[in-house]
Amino acid sequence: MSASLPTKLALFTCLVLAGSLTVMLYRVHKATQFQATDPRGELGDLPSDNNDARRILTDEKSAKGTEEAVEDVEEKREPMNILLFYADDWRHDTLGAAGNPVVKTPVLDSLAAEGVRFSENCVTTSICWVSRATLYSGQYLARHHFEMLGRGRTITINGTKVEMGFEVPQNETIYSLLKQKAGYTTAHVGKVGLWVGMDYELNWDFRTDDDGWHWRMIGDRMWHITEKNTADALRFLVDRDKNKPFFMNVAYFATHAVDGDKRQYLPQNSSMSMYENDTIPIPATATDEAWKKMPPFFSDYNEGRARWRWRFDTPEKHQSMMKNYYRMASEVDTSVGIIINHLAAEGQLDNTLIIFTTDNGNFHAEHGLADKWYPHQESIRVPLIIKDPRMSPEFKGTVNDDFTLNIDLTATILTAAGMEPLPSMMGRDMSVLYRKRGFQAAATAQARRKALATTAVERQYPHPASDGDGKYHSGSEFSWRTEFFYEHPMHSNPDFIPASEALVRKDYKYFYWPNFKYEQLFDMKNDPGELNDLFNSTNPVHQQKLKEMRRRFVELKMMAHSDLTIIL
Repeated sequence: MSASLPTKLALFTCLVLAGSLTVMLYRVHKATQFQATDPRGELGDLPSDNNDARRILTDEKSAKGTEEAVEDVEEKREPMNILLFYADDWRHDTLGAAGNPVVKTPVLDSLAAEGVRFSENCVTTSICWVSRATLYSGQYLARHHFEMLGRGRTITINGTKVEMGFEVPQNETIYSLLKQKAGYTTAHVGKVGLWVGMDYELNWDFRTDDDGWHWRMIGDRMWHITEKNTADALRFLVDRDKNKPFFMNVAYFATHAVDGDKRQYLPQNSSMSMYENDTIPIPATATDEAWKKMPPFFSDYNEGRARWRWRFDTPEKHQSMMKNYYRMASEVDTSVGIIINHLAAEGQLDNTLIIFTTDNGNFHAEHGLADKWYPHQESIRVPLIIKDPRMSPEFKGTVNDDFTLNIDLTATILTAAGMEPLPSMMGRDMSVLYRKRGFQAAATAQARRKALATTAVERQYPHPASDGDGKYHSGSEFSWRTEFFYEHPMHSNPDFIPASEALVRKDYKYFYWPNFKYEQLFDMKNDPGELNDLFNSTNPVHQQKLKEMRRRFVELKMMAHSDLTIIL
């Protein structure tokens, strides 16, 4: 931490103790059900599962001798605090710890050195609101149904007008479960991202909602949004009930641009000298050639292309925008340090699970685009750092390259609070990847897997052998997921933001663009920039890979869109 942290802490503490913020009104809307479909007609209807107690694994997950080896002998400890730092539009490599040669993130780098950094962490839908609904519910968009179009949007189904919204019951959100069932004080600071379908009283003891601006006059002074996020987080920590554990999500609006303002990124005045003399490297795929290789329905009307013109269409603009983007990232890093420093002063740091992640990635001119939405690596990969008091010492300072997903955050947080994830939740507890004594969940899942091995679901959707590396921990062997299904809805019209879906693996990636029935295949090992579409390749290896991935894509999509109790 910098020497200025105590000074900043004192300043923010004084500021936040004065007055209170207004709680926004809300409305709860009932939304329509989506119907899962098979776009190619390759599979029959997915069998329904009426036993909510069952959870079906979609990957191989073996555990040898787990009955003897995974007995939970962890010592009794007081309930952990859980502190989630959740930034916006922040891609996986905007970290010094991830090898970025320019951006300065010393606090997050230190957090990674004390915990685990997950280098292949991804989101299942790359857009702000959907990712937040996924965090709150532990579910894919296909299940929670809160899409980016859901801001009170009315649609007609079978002659009946319905309004899109968050469909998860209020007592099944992560906040409500921690507050109502686990005895936690719950707080949300910053961007909520759900305008409909959230009961604030059931979910939060403390809440602020700041979104869409970088500078605003509040009271008698001008505030930067990251400053205010920090002050609000400190206000909660100072005023909270010290006899209860807390869960706080500090949901920064940074590094999101101000939509509609062509200046885009407006950092704090004190940060403007940062990166002034640096030259930001231009991405290798930020070329006209890469833009021309995008599918033919990508035109100048595409919103990603429009935002590219705002940010990156000249070298000078690219330098200016990226420097301001990095300045805002460094401001978040400083804020994280101030909040962690406060916990340390309280003596709570050793009893607090700390997580840093973001809602989606961002194109920085790759493929001639800006922003997110699509299944490319720049859009779907986001940072994830976890520092857990339960972490086995040998994992501290390591990098994990398994596919972890944002649906896993919910299961991980609930498990850390001593709760079992709900049957409706679709993710996995990530602590099994860094705890010697964290394998009971894996053993239980394996037992369920064996119990369901002869069901109709297992027969219709066979699980191919894992093509990933098995993990060996404390005498147990199990394998994590090696693939996942990605989805993003159309926004406004297919010329603006077309719908996109994908099957993501480390060796190959399959794209499907539903509005145009357009398919792509990329060799991720030999073409990590996703430039050379192999869909029309005559190579028999590529033809076979396309066939196999197309079928597996349909299987995983059907599972994600089903009403099964399922772990993906």
